[in-house]
Amino acid sequence: MISTENLKPFLENLLEVLPENYSMVDREFIIQAYQYAEEAHKEQKRVSGEPYISHCVAVAIILAELRVQPVVVAAGLLHDTVEDTHITLQDIRRDFGDEVASLVDGVTKLTHLPRVSRADQHDAELFTNNTKKDTEEQETLLNSQLARDRRRELANETLRKTFLAMGDDIRVILIKLADRLHNMRTLGYMPENKRRRIAQETLDIFAPLANRLGIWQLKWELEDLGLRYTNPEKYKEIAQNLAETRAERERQLKAITDRLSAMINETGIKVDISGRSKHIYSIYRKMIDKDKPFELVRDLRGVRLIVPDIPSCYAVLGIIHTHWRPIPNEFDDYIAAPKDNFYQSLHTAVLYDDGKPLEVQIRTPEMNQNAEYGIAAHWRYKEKGPKDEQYEQRINWLKKLMEWRQEVQDANEFVDGMKTDVFQDRVYVFTPRGDIIDLPAGATPIDFAYTVHTEIGNRCRGAKVNGKLVSLDYTLKTGDQVEVLAAKQGGPSRDWLNPNLGLVKTQRARSKIRSWFKHQNREQNLTQGKEILDRELRRLGLQNFDLDKLAKAFDYRSLDDLYVAVGCGDISLGHIINTLSEGQAEETHLFEIKPSAPKDITENAVSVLGLRNILTNFAHCCNPVPGDAIIGYITRGRGATIHRQDCPNILRMKDRDRIVRVAWGEPKHTFPVEIQIKAYDRQGLMGDISTVLSNENINLKDIKINVTHNLASLIMVVEISDIVQLSRVLTRIESLPNVMEAHRLNPG
Repeated sequence: MISTENLKPFLENLLEVLPENYSMVDREFIIQAYQYAEEAHKEQKRVSGEPYISHCVAVAIILAELRVQPVVVAAGLLHDTVEDTHITLQDIRRDFGDEVASLVDGVTKLTHLPRVSRADQHDAELFTNNTKKDTEEQETLLNSQLARDRRRELANETLRKTFLAMGDDIRVILIKLADRLHNMRTLGYMPENKRRRIAQETLDIFAPLANRLGIWQLKWELEDLGLRYTNPEKYKEIAQNLAETRAERERQLKAITDRLSAMINETGIKVDISGRSKHIYSIYRKMIDKDKPFELVRDLRGVRLIVPDIPSCYAVLGIIHTHWRPIPNEFDDYIAAPKDNFYQSLHTAVLYDDGKPLEVQIRTPEMNQNAEYGIAAHWRYKEKGPKDEQYEQRINWLKKLMEWRQEVQDANEFVDGMKTDVFQDRVYVFTPRGDIIDLPAGATPIDFAYTVHTEIGNRCRGAKVNGKLVSLDYTLKTGDQVEVLAAKQGGPSRDWLNPNLGLVKTQRARSKIRSWFKHQNREQNLTQGKEILDRELRRLGLQNFDLDKLAKAFDYRSLDDLYVAVGCGDISLGHIINTLSEGQAEETHLFEIKPSAPKDITENAVSVLGLRNILTNFAHCCNPVPGDAIIGYITRGRGATIHRQDCPNILRMKDRDRIVRVAWGEPKHTFPVEIQIKAYDRQGLMGDISTVLSNENINLKDIKINVTHNLASLIMVVEISDIVQLSRVLTRIESLPNVMEAHRLNPG
């Protein structure tokens, strides 16, 4: 037996929170893991100056509070040993067994690339080692678009591994969430830029992940800490308001609790009533979503009632609604219709005696444990029966979710898809047979078809919603009954992959569509891809663009390989257009890796390379916009006039000494662009075009209309922000009925 005399404070704190049902053998096992981790990390310190073992213990304490198995707590203590010390996985397996080794290996695999929090450290090392460059050049290197993109890619690759690991062993994710929570608790020691980035990532990914797994205990703290560092002013404002009103809220809740207890006890129902704490982030979301100040957020005071069984839940609900008037549209029955994370409870809001709202939650002890601990509650109740059906449902959901995600190799695409498919608000629709299909908000009939079956998705040609024909870009709503109209054979349309058309919302559907096209022969994909890309560049007025550089930018050996990738859907037009825009913002030569000179961003959104504080203006002959390849011409008394590189006027310039290199900076305003629309004339055509422009917040400066033999030609000058927006609005105009084409007019 390991002696526990003279235990160190860290270990004492851990032992105090271990679940009561842990045996003496379990406790000795955890003490052994602590001593092992302490020895391995003995020379290491955190940014705060604390011994590194403090982080390991903090992670283990969070896991112990979830009351998970002892092996998970031990793995939490050891989770960084293989990555950060001389300890090997074989050492862990020899000393702690296969199960602990597997969990530590799972966490380590998430971090084979630099961790999210360590991506900046890599750049810092680059900065330190590059002694030949002066300070200004180093700062330019670290703050370059390339460095930012690399950090994002590293972060997303780590997140991709995290998501994929969910399907292997959910306990790995519990350790990862505990690790992230403690890192957030100590985030104040990080530089501000890192604090904001890590906090935003926590709000985008890890807090929703905890919510999806039903672990409320972790979710709310991750959200509050995330808000604290992403919007410190608003966090402080809400925290101060809560502090100022706390005494009065507590007095009111005591009176409310006493009255409810007396009322319900009279019926013979045993009830446990507690005030429900309102978290800062949830108040913030209500203030934002409903555009209300703090004073008008209605559910700042709430109570939670725990009753023995489900019939008692509804009985107590009836008592409350009998005594106080329910607030319309504020009742939710999550017992009969659980949330997609298996959360169950009755929610209602009533007008209390003082005329102010009171929010009430009613649930059983099992529901409460599940709400607080989510998937971790499985281990709290494991001894009650051989099989936990909810746990099995969650695991099956994770496995099904990850099966098709194995096909997505691009980390950025993967993470964006997770945000859409998993973490977004949900809608629940019905098949004709009455089966419920769970989809992200904004999903379309095509998304529905692919969720039902891949073949149904491939052959989808139309849809009926609630018995009526709808377009394929129809946005599904909760309660809709959807019937897919499928052809006997055939495949999907390439237009479905065009993000500007809004036909497909889910990553699952996009992956299945791309997979279908991948199985077509190379020549067909090459022809189709060339046609798609050439048409888009022609439409945007970029015919003279160097496509070989574009292929190299996407790491393809030849232009044909790029065409094939576009043809089969591996690369979307949206991705290409975004790259064009980002690349041009980086420097004039679109895809050079390093900037040729430090950039001095001016208020006119253009920098003149090598010159500071020079006045710039845009040439009216070619009207360049962000994303265009541009060049500057020094004009006496007017600074540098910015032209497109293919502008006929700039090509005819004889005084080449006055031509200077320029680059796009951060756009501060919009840019006038001349576009032409050809269509069959019809009533309402101009109104539909105006609607498209209005939805994009695009201002129309000028228009010329010519109608000949029912053929309309419209030449419009519109103000756009960049090439991406131009591509999107042209696509949407072309999708209008009777419109044949829409393109940008070339200069000259």
